[in-house]
Amino acid sequence: MSFHSLGLSKPILNAIEDQGYTKPSPIQAQSIPIILDKKDVLAGAQTGTGKTAGFTLPILELLSHKRVNKHRFQIRALILTPTRELAAQVQQNIENYSKYLPLTSAVVFGGVGINPQKAKIKKGVDILVATPGRLLDLIGQKALDISKVEFLVLDEADRMLDMGFIHDIKKILAMLPKDKQSLLFSATFSNKIKELADNLLNQPTLIEVAKRNVSAHSIDQVIHFVDKGRKKELLSYLIQKDNWHQVLVFTRTKHGANKLTKQLEFDGISAAAIHGNKSQGARTKALADFKDNSIQVLVATDIAARGIDIDQLPHVVNFELPNVSEDYVHRIGRTGRAGNSGVAISLVCVDEHEYLKDIEKLIKKDIEKVYIEGFDVDPSIKAEPIKNGRNSSSKGSSRNARGRSGTRGGRNNNSNGQRRSSSPRGRNSSSSRGGAERS
Repeated sequence: MSFHSLGLSKPILNAIEDQGYTKPSPIQAQSIPIILDKKDVLAGAQTGTGKTAGFTLPILELLSHKRVNKHRFQIRALILTPTRELAAQVQQNIENYSKYLPLTSAVVFGGVGINPQKAKIKKGVDILVATPGRLLDLIGQKALDISKVEFLVLDEADRMLDMGFIHDIKKILAMLPKDKQSLLFSATFSNKIKELADNLLNQPTLIEVAKRNVSAHSIDQVIHFVDKGRKKELLSYLIQKDNWHQVLVFTRTKHGANKLTKQLEFDGISAAAIHGNKSQGARTKALADFKDNSIQVLVATDIAARGIDIDQLPHVVNFELPNVSEDYVHRIGRTGRAGNSGVAISLVCVDEHEYLKDIEKLIKKDIEKVYIEGFDVDPSIKAEPIKNGRNSSSKGSSRNARGRSGTRGGRNNNSNGQRRSSSPRGRNSSSSRGGAERS
């Protein structure tokens, strides 16, 4: 199948060609004709499968069929996302795909001045990409009107609900017209998602191109068991030994991300942190520096798990396993995208063995365990409950609501079936220091 067979017009096909796309991904091939048929959609797919083009291309096509004399504050298509990074990414895609169309778009989110956003909307915007909080701020200031919206998209709906946006979303839905076309894209279909879909969608077509909560086959996953106090040392060793570049590292907390970044820099590894306490300017600069290889390592909390899209990102490291098992899939999904290969490495201490057990149960796969010479696990260290970090009320989080004190059998040296690495030991950093905040 080609994009030409999907019913898209010449201007959009030219823009797609400019992006180097040759054929649609499975989610695009299934969703574009259904959306063009003006049906509501409930879609689920693995991360990195091209969902953004799956809903933006048909929306652009339908909007271009009908030019309207709209009020300058009126929005025709509204796309809601959970994070600033994802909003900016979606907006960039829309600009790329609409370059030959007489349609305008804008993105709005918090953390930056609201007045430039108001000025952009005042000039007239067909498509608005927004985070829920900033959208409500603009509506409250009478800077825009969503009463005539023709298309609504909830992108990463599961993440939005998990981040506590449900009340904001309900307020926004109450202001929208009932006859709009609604598209809900989610990686997981929890009870909350199903309830939202029932209230939002009109006889939706269900699209599911792959099993939910399954990691991509293009990602090589590896576990290194290590004592918590030596995680930083092991991370620096791996980066320097194999000369890794563009390494995305996930921590559970903002405080932990900052401390790890400082330690990496102390070890001579260029790094930056990105999380919710950083200003938008700092987040934007860190991401830009990472994309253009000005820095080797980007240390992130889960706020970035669904907002970072980098072509051929080679390595993702879970410095700490996430409290919520589903977040593991989203984290490692930053690599191995669009058919490219990638490596996802998790540094697992004794406190996290139950987290690992939950993750392997979720993805229905035993992750390969590889022993690094010189980083033997101390069998005298006992597991302690993991405090703080992002919690989830979803049932899919398994044991995540309580502190962890159990251990997984065979954590010592090779007794848990780890494959031995021939790599020599290389001590390159000081010991880990604790500290945790909500990420």
